[in-house]
Amino acid sequence: MLRTIRGVVIKEIPFKESSKILNILTCDGIVGVVSKGCKNIKSNLRNISGKLIYADFIIYYNEDKLSTLKDGTEINHFNNIRSDLTLISYMAYLTELTAQVIKQDNNKDIFDIYINTLLKIENGFNPLVMSNILEIKLLDYLGAPINFNSCIKCGNSKDIITFSADEGGYICSSCHKDELIYDNKVLKMLKLYYYVDINTISDLNISEKTINDINDIISAYYDRFTGVYIHSKEFLKKLK
Repeated sequence: MLRTIRGVVIKEIPFKESSKILNILTCDGIVGVVSKGCKNIKSNLRNISGKLIYADFIIYYNEDKLSTLKDGTEINHFNNIRSDLTLISYMAYLTELTAQVIKQDNNKDIFDIYINTLLKIENGFNPLVMSNILEIKLLDYLGAPINFNSCIKCGNSKDIITFSADEGGYICSSCHKDELIYDNKVLKMLKLYYYVDINTISDLNISEKTINDINDIISAYYDRFTGVYIHSKEFLKKLK
């Protein structure tokens, strides 16, 4: 059965002399596809059979086995990302993270969040901010959502003064003990990261300190509550 799937090639495996097996991340999960003869210079599949290519793929779909790639149309080659080691490292991390999340919760919205984040980075938006926005949105699908409405300890919705990654949420003045106090801008932006529609982002006027504080919070929260380990993030930390 012919079927068109839209996705990003997240893995390519050599297959026989001139072919590849592609793992394509889509809104329906990860689809395995054989791209026959794609290594040949004259193959019409050559340009769409590379890692991190975003395209519409026309496949002979096989639900239980590998499908076969028939044709396709490239949507974005992510040239700007590919030309920068730091950006391609962010893309690799976000791809690995999203692939892990989609294996746990095959919600169609996950792919949209992922691809819209990559497109913003491709168009020049701060990769750390965009990565943190994706990370905080994916927490819902990892079963570790943040409560943005009240103190994690007492439920009070007023007098919120900080956020504790160890406790897993906002802390009010009455419950505060020795938790690090973050600037109110950090607390507001953290919430905005979650609620913002990525497609509507047109400007990121955020101080470097706020960006770094939010990244520290989200990284610590992931370590504490998700159990997700992404190998490519270790390389990102070294770059940073």
